[in-house]
Amino acid sequence: MRVADLIDELALPAPGARRLAIRVTPDAVRRLRGGHPWLYDGSIDSVSHDGEPGDLGVVFDRDRKFAAIGLWDPTSPIQLKVLHAGSPTTIDAEWFADRLGTAVARRAPLWRDADRAMLGYRAVNGENDGLPGLVVDVYAAVAVVKLYTPAWFAHLRPVVDAAIAATGATTVVLRLARSVAGHELTERVGADDGDVIVGDPIDGPVLFTENGLTLEADVRAGQKTGHFLDQRTNHRIVRNLARGLDVLDVFASTGGFTAHAAAGGASSVHAVDISQPTLAVTERNLAHNASNPRVSACRVTTEVGDAFEVMERMTAEHRRFGMVIVDPPSFAQNAASIKTALGAYTRLTHLALSLVVDGGILVQASCSSRVTAADFFERIALVAEGRAIDLTLLRRTGHDIDHPVTFPEGAYLKAGVWRVERRARPGSR
Repeated sequence: MRVADLIDELALPAPGARRLAIRVTPDAVRRLRGGHPWLYDGSIDSVSHDGEPGDLGVVFDRDRKFAAIGLWDPTSPIQLKVLHAGSPTTIDAEWFADRLGTAVARRAPLWRDADRAMLGYRAVNGENDGLPGLVVDVYAAVAVVKLYTPAWFAHLRPVVDAAIAATGATTVVLRLARSVAGHELTERVGADDGDVIVGDPIDGPVLFTENGLTLEADVRAGQKTGHFLDQRTNHRIVRNLARGLDVLDVFASTGGFTAHAAAGGASSVHAVDISQPTLAVTERNLAHNASNPRVSACRVTTEVGDAFEVMERMTAEHRRFGMVIVDPPSFAQNAASIKTALGAYTRLTHLALSLVVDGGILVQASCSSRVTAADFFERIALVAEGRAIDLTLLRRTGHDIDHPVTFPEGAYLKAGVWRVERRARPGSR
């Protein structure tokens, strides 16, 4: 029996009736007119009056000409999340419907050859779809709306209505970034992370499809919105290359790579993650696809442990795999940690290359936005060269169609697939 939608009970604020007039530096005007979605506090010369999170702020240049309009967030160093730049426009329910509808329409290639009703995909990718601080992921009939700024509370109703109209979702789950979950406005609104704000209650994981496989997402309490949708292409590549191989999947999380390797005909997969609950999801994802003869024939084992420690132990044991998959979490949370992150990638590459058989395959990814693709690929190449290993790049990938990148800071994902061949030592035959 359906209960009343929780969104009707939330004490959602209304944006201020009077827009803030914001004067900024000439450099900030240039960046905003060039399409950058962020206005930092240090670029602001003056603001007409105090505003609350979610109020609309209009940026003017020094000639008092319109430059941009966005969501005001005085609690963040990025004080204005830009919605529109160029000529003046009205931000209302119709505008949100158009923006979300346009974003979802860009994803249409995903369901040309698949049943859209069961797909998992990202419908809104924040700044890259012109909606800074807002993510909408879809799992079958469930839309997960995640807020990365409390400024969205004042516009949550039109956003949710637009998301339902654009995606066809019948249930909406609200997820909150940590900074938003702990914000005093969130307490006033009466919202909690994982609330089902539209539709029937959700008591367990939601099933959806990816590359023809059935997977599950814990949309109420799982990491991010329940699944890492950005690895779809890399999952498919692994599936196409895994036949007959023994596969090591470290940082396995909920088993996206493991399930795809099994479905590709891998002889075995050993999945390693530091979290027992996520490995339990891996096992369930395999069970969801047990009717696939390749999945049922694949010998899958799991191990709870630190990836670095497990790989070091396996190296000492002279273990070898036909494919090694390394997909760690972000190592660079801020600019100060970039050097440490590069060191971690270096160490992982050394360990992975030690575990790949000659002629085997290395799959390595990075989701650290502060580590550039050039630095990431160069670091892997340097490690291989230092170990007299030739790497043949089979595929280099970035963001999938539902994770578009429209400004430099929006790029984070990079991955490579290499054939690994050890050079003959001098004097060897």
